[in-house]
Amino acid sequence: MPPPADLPPLTAADRALLADFADMLLLEHGLSKNSLAAYQSDLNLYGRWLAARGRTLLEADEAELRDYLADRQRQANPRQAGQGFKARSQARHLTAARRFYRWLVRERRRADDPTRLLEAPGQGRGLPKTLAPAEVERLLSAPDDSPQGLRDRAMLELMYASGLRVSELVALPLPRVNLQRGLVLVLGKGGRERLVPMGEVAQQAIQRWLQEARPDYARSSRSDALFLSNRGEAMTRHNFWHRIKHYARLAGIPAASLSPHTLRHAFATHLLENGADLRAVQSLLGHADLSTTQIYTHVTRARLKSLHAQHHPRG
Repeated sequence: MPPPADLPPLTAADRALLADFADMLLLEHGLSKNSLAAYQSDLNLYGRWLAARGRTLLEADEAELRDYLADRQRQANPRQAGQGFKARSQARHLTAARRFYRWLVRERRRADDPTRLLEAPGQGRGLPKTLAPAEVERLLSAPDDSPQGLRDRAMLELMYASGLRVSELVALPLPRVNLQRGLVLVLGKGGRERLVPMGEVAQQAIQRWLQEARPDYARSSRSDALFLSNRGEAMTRHNFWHRIKHYARLAGIPAASLSPHTLRHAFATHLLENGADLRAVQSLLGHADLSTTQIYTHVTRARLKSLHAQHHPRG
């Protein structure tokens, strides 16, 4: 592999793809500037490596990704020669590629995921950020009774009650919410539908929003979105993330404890802590693979260990 300075620039198509991907990471997942820069740097280098071979990120296959990682390993710092390309670095490059290609598949820009069979060395999966029940209570109590507060409380309550993804929440059409039956018909990833209960508290919060505030937001709007912005348009993921951070500050919850999906993670974790069946939680979350849901069992075990360490005489 030639030095990075000698590689050709990204193709225009790859630049556009990476820009769209970066927007998704920022708006849907709320990545920090440093994390976002790391993803962009790793994928930029891979795209330029492909460009030197007349290929693009959209065309790359599993064999090319393996070759790229092998090239990176051979170029490891000589001081690391005994251990080769550090496991952390290799895992980081693979994580960036995996997240990128899964996004391409989800957006139907590509049919397959070339990272599907690749394994990173010695890297455990990080635990999702969640909140304790008392923290959730403080967060959900933070919005006031202004029209905006009624909307925001309804969004927060629904996310925690039903475990929706942010993208599902902001795109939810009004006709898909049945307040009388307390059910939400969600269109999830891959076009898969699921029926999710919402609970009485969320029902009441949505009812107040619909009766007391949404009509004013909808006066100049043709949108059928359940939740509208001040302009009468569907709320965006970016706007909702800003609202979560605002209420977290009011509730005294550290920013490090948050992600845009914090309430979705809390929904799953608290269900499992209270004895819910893992497959039922998988269905409620809309996970295609049970292993994705199983990460929440590690969260509950980690919390139990923390409680034991804090409160047991020999912890």
